[in-house]
Amino acid sequence: MEAFASFFRSIERKSQKKYYGAVAEILNILPPLKEVGDSDNLSKALVALIELAEITPTMFKALFHSLVQFNISVIQDKDLGDQVRQNALELMATFADYNAAMCKKDPSYTPDMVTQCLSLMTDIGMDDDDAAEWNASEDLDVEESDLNHVAGEQCMDRLANKLGGQTVLPPTFNWLPRMMQSSAWRDRHAALMAISAISEGCRDLMEGELDKVLALVVPALRDPHPRVRWAGCNALGQMSTDFAGTMQEKYHNIVLTNIIPVLDSAEPRVQSHAAAALVNFCEEAQKTTLEPYLDGLLDHLLRLLRSPKRFVQEQALSTIATIADSAETAFGKYYDTLMPLLFNVLREEQSKEFRLLRAKAMECATLIALAVGKQRMGQDALDLVQLLGHIQSNILDADDPQSQYLLHCWGRMCRVLGQDFIPYLPSVMPPLMELASAKADIQLLDDEEQIASFEQEEGWELVPLKGKVIGIKTSILEDKHMAIELIVVYAQQLVAAFAPYVLEIMQNVSLPGLAFFFHDPVRVASAKSVPMLLNSYMKAHGERSPQMAKLWELTLEKILEVLAPEVSIDTLAEMYQCFYESVEVIGKDSLTPMHMQNFIEAAKGTLLEYQQRVDKRLEEQQETEDGEEESEDTLFAIEDDKTLLSDMNKAFHTIFKNQGSSFLPAWSRLLPFYTTFITNADSTQRQWALCIMDDVLEFCGDQSWTYQDHIRQPLMDGMRDEIPANRQAACYGVGIAAQKGGQAWSSFVAECLPTLFQVCQVRNAREDDHVFATENACASISKILQSNAAKVPNVQDVVAHWLNTLPVVNDEEAAPYAYMFLARLIDQSNPAVLDAADKVFVSIALALEAETIQGQTAARVAAAAKTLVQNASLDAGRILATLSPETQQTVQAYFI
Repeated sequence: MEAFASFFRSIERKSQKKYYGAVAEILNILPPLKEVGDSDNLSKALVALIELAEITPTMFKALFHSLVQFNISVIQDKDLGDQVRQNALELMATFADYNAAMCKKDPSYTPDMVTQCLSLMTDIGMDDDDAAEWNASEDLDVEESDLNHVAGEQCMDRLANKLGGQTVLPPTFNWLPRMMQSSAWRDRHAALMAISAISEGCRDLMEGELDKVLALVVPALRDPHPRVRWAGCNALGQMSTDFAGTMQEKYHNIVLTNIIPVLDSAEPRVQSHAAAALVNFCEEAQKTTLEPYLDGLLDHLLRLLRSPKRFVQEQALSTIATIADSAETAFGKYYDTLMPLLFNVLREEQSKEFRLLRAKAMECATLIALAVGKQRMGQDALDLVQLLGHIQSNILDADDPQSQYLLHCWGRMCRVLGQDFIPYLPSVMPPLMELASAKADIQLLDDEEQIASFEQEEGWELVPLKGKVIGIKTSILEDKHMAIELIVVYAQQLVAAFAPYVLEIMQNVSLPGLAFFFHDPVRVASAKSVPMLLNSYMKAHGERSPQMAKLWELTLEKILEVLAPEVSIDTLAEMYQCFYESVEVIGKDSLTPMHMQNFIEAAKGTLLEYQQRVDKRLEEQQETEDGEEESEDTLFAIEDDKTLLSDMNKAFHTIFKNQGSSFLPAWSRLLPFYTTFITNADSTQRQWALCIMDDVLEFCGDQSWTYQDHIRQPLMDGMRDEIPANRQAACYGVGIAAQKGGQAWSSFVAECLPTLFQVCQVRNAREDDHVFATENACASISKILQSNAAKVPNVQDVVAHWLNTLPVVNDEEAAPYAYMFLARLIDQSNPAVLDAADKVFVSIALALEAETIQGQTAARVAAAAKTLVQNASLDAGRILATLSPETQQTVQAYFI
């Protein structure tokens, strides 16, 4: 079976079908192995089947029901070893991962799988019925991944995510109420852990039934058995994350009034887990939600700080820190109680076992500092920074957890102190630079013994490469990544004051980091740092200084190098973002013709590879068999490509914005791509091309007419596109052509008027998906009437019709154009406006309330509305009375 699986994986997908007939014979091997209790060989056979199920699950379609029944019999057979039972479970879960439709169609798959998962989840604490051993243990990170109850939980999570709530919830809740009423604590524990496992995958359906779910979970917080109470806390914590927003807004009273008393439990592990669940709840809660509960929360958490168990104290500090972060200034009330306690912990000379506690105290103190601010802290802010400096100078061991915590603490104190933090940079930067400059620790592993040794060692990732194995020490790279992220904070907060460090960081950290292919997070953090560092340096030396020009030339050369096509698509998107944000910092005329040519060369390669990936996915889709769903990897790849195209679009936009028509010669080399994309069946490609054409129209003025053969028809077709985002892009393009394209475009944009009105009249034109297309069409009509009225027949009829496309209450970019044109019509006492004065006044009121017009534009339009009231003898009070109280209040403020 292992040989067949290996062979099957090696052949092309087209050739695999001819071997489907062998499935029956392969499966016939399994029952004899089970009958003689040969767990080892049965386990190996199931692993081979898992491989086959990952490649082509549909090859098992004809015999799937029999395979389900056999595997269920293996899972429930307690005479077999745990590993073979878990492998049978894994095989069944693999089918859910790769062909959910086949699993849903089988009548026994879901109910039987749910039943067996729940059964495995009760296999816990067998020699520890009263949980004495469990509660005495302080090793909360003990490895349990090979245990039955963990396998059951993980499988429930996968079933929920792959099959969905409609399929998984009925059989699950057929069991859960009965299990919660069971006298066996393991049943109650399993039921609660099942709720934790399925809530993410069943979110949409469970969210409407949270009252019923909480009615099952909340009583468990008062259960006589500590492990059930622990599981109740776990369920509430998980639900607080999976139903974030709803749990905090609608159920804060139920959750907090029931979980706060659990902090007083007799068992330290239950206390700690209740505090951990509060982290999940509070980090998603609004300040106003938490305020009424702060007294009770802090009173109980302060008591936990006096616990004899260090892990309880550490968790209490983390929870207090999270509450401070969410409560913000409301936390100031507790400052005088908490900060002295934290200062005492930080001042004490403590032995090794208390290092993590002190690290948590640093984290808590600096998050409280962020919450209450520099003014509330007064002298404490400087005292805290000096304390942190003292702790840093006394760290001697490489494995001291305080080192990592300190780096983040310095970042927070920089945000608190702002420019007052500058004197501390000489102490903060050397250890930060040491981490940020770290080289990759790479080992070439030759033999099995070496590989096995490195597999056991924490902090190493093993990567196969051409028959060899390379070991990469990830712990060093994670520290490097974190250090570069903190550099971004300093550059962002200190701006010009950080300039003395910029050259060294650019040369030794950020620019080499763009091509640090051992660790993508390092590359992403480096890409984020470059624009920030450029900004710091520019603020210190000036936009056109020789120093700035030299740094920009060095930086731009490196950025253009890393825009070349590569395997990591999401990282490549970050490189394009680094490019356009950097160009934005430097501003007008920052690119030479050679730079623009190099950019286009890189973009061309990227687009070619994108097209190849799309073609390959289409081929694979055609070979997909009935019921097979696109794999997660494919869905993620599609999303990554969308992000890449979006960031490339922003790069083109930024170049056109800063270079204008000087970019056209280089840009025109990509015209074949635009032609292909703009007529493609894929809506993402059409949108990409339309947005770039919009940039040509916006930033190249009348020179854009040179490309009218590539623009006119796509805009007309785009306005009729079934995808709202594409209609929006096309409508915007027509408006820009009217506004900035000059006389050459005037006839075309006038011809577009009937289509723009059609966009405003599509079904559901005012609903979320369509409203931005509608409002862009409205704004574009106003631009045509304002800039090209001479080409518009029956202008008054068009104006009257246009008034019906108002209001614009969502798109803040479109609204000013529409309403400034409307103000002009009011000033001119346009008859169409006077005839529809009531409607016009309401549309202005709604835009003011929605704040799509603000500042001087809002004042100008409000003044026009006053004029309209007088000229049309409107009863403004009567009209306002028909609107919401909020709208009335907003409008009245402009009229007073």
